[in-house]
Amino acid sequence: MTGSPAAAEHPLLLVFGASGYIGTNLVPRLLAEGARVRAAGRSRRVLEARGWQGVELVEADALRPETLAAALDGVDVAYYLVHSMAAGRDFGRLDLEAADNFARAASAAGVRRIVYLGGLVPRDAESEHLVSRKKTGDRLRAGTVPVTELRAGIIVGPGSAAYEVMRDLVFNLPLMVTPKWVQSKSSPIALANLLEYLVQLPRIADAAGGIYDAGGPDYLSYEAMMRIFGEVIGRRLRIVRVPVLTPTLSSYWLGLVTAVPASIARALIGGLKHDIPADDDAVRKLVPQRLLAFREAVEAALAAERDHAVAARWTEGAFPFRQYRHDYAYYAKKAGGSAIAKASPASVWKVVTSMGGDNRYFYMNGLWWLRELGDWIVGGPGFTRGRRDAEELRLGDAIDYWTVLGLEPERRLTLNFGMKAPGAGILEFEIEPLGDGTTRLTETAYWHPKGVWGLLYWAVLVPFHLFIFKGMTRAMARRAEAAENTASADRARG
Repeated sequence: MTGSPAAAEHPLLLVFGASGYIGTNLVPRLLAEGARVRAAGRSRRVLEARGWQGVELVEADALRPETLAAALDGVDVAYYLVHSMAAGRDFGRLDLEAADNFARAASAAGVRRIVYLGGLVPRDAESEHLVSRKKTGDRLRAGTVPVTELRAGIIVGPGSAAYEVMRDLVFNLPLMVTPKWVQSKSSPIALANLLEYLVQLPRIADAAGGIYDAGGPDYLSYEAMMRIFGEVIGRRLRIVRVPVLTPTLSSYWLGLVTAVPASIARALIGGLKHDIPADDDAVRKLVPQRLLAFREAVEAALAAERDHAVAARWTEGAFPFRQYRHDYAYYAKKAGGSAIAKASPASVWKVVTSMGGDNRYFYMNGLWWLRELGDWIVGGPGFTRGRRDAEELRLGDAIDYWTVLGLEPERRLTLNFGMKAPGAGILEFEIEPLGDGTTRLTETAYWHPKGVWGLLYWAVLVPFHLFIFKGMTRAMARRAEAAENTASADRARG
């Protein structure tokens, strides 16, 4: 394939870490340029959910070296976009191990260039997050494949951790008690400008082996950014700085008031202790473009959501499934349960799609009734009962107070939560054949909270969710088994 005229005209580009924030946005940007793209991630199912057309999908993990050869085969340029921040306190070691594995595999595959997206690094950096990003670039360069490293600070766009912390704070806390780090300055860059750099740099021969800072035209403190964000959305902020809030305490505080995952918040705050200017003259000369000011970047991010231009499935914050509310958190909290059925996907699907109405929810219906009562008391639709059809479902159908948002027969059912609550909720059932005559049924609730009250609501209910979903999936699995056994007995008698 690599020797074909098509391959010569359109070299194969690998986006490694395609299911992450930047990868999810970079893949469609490369497709718009007419590129041939292979997208790699740890979960093929997550990649498939993106719905990309004309993209080769491959499941690969840099911490599993045996998966890398297939991902890198025939690749001209490999974008390395992975990091291990979500892994917790051991992420630095994991990042270096992954980079070593990838550099060796890229060399063996004959890759022409690696493009690595790192982070801006101040000279006095102490944050493990920042130091790890720098060392990851060093490890990639230790291989034989030339590396182009682009270092960016705060990225302004839906889904960026620093941006989402800002969104949650500004929309939901008119009075903020903040630590000293809100005075640290950096050079935020609009997502569109960063993507342009990533697209163009591998095309430039002189960029091979280079390390480039990427920033926008403004050099602002985090507090100044929050105030500008507030002006854009018409909210006036009151900020009280408290010097005793250390980065560790600040990370716990963010866990109470934002939906950004705690492990990512800890790493983020460690980097925000420093002033981090971007010395971006070199990359501006190589890739000239108009850089958006911070205010323009925020306006563009909000407009992208309104225009449904954000490359995200609902679990990552797609706007329609946050009820078209900018003040509902982009990141979702989640809880779920699963069970194995000795039955076919078709039998499990038939049970799943029969829920609601007279069938109710197969497990602990008394607890469901109590929640419905609470919703009815506050004027919600909690006691709404019924379905259009007792067995068949269509997109848009109502199941009691749920609405069918997604329908993939024998694979996935996605429901929108209709009760009154401080946020937006989704309930999803996934069906996975295991190849040995059994099927796994997984039920997951995703919750996009609105501020502190939305987070508190989730904290109160999550233990009940974990209990109910485990029992509910088990009850559904047993029903599917019973239905198959009955059908088999009927066939035997017939």
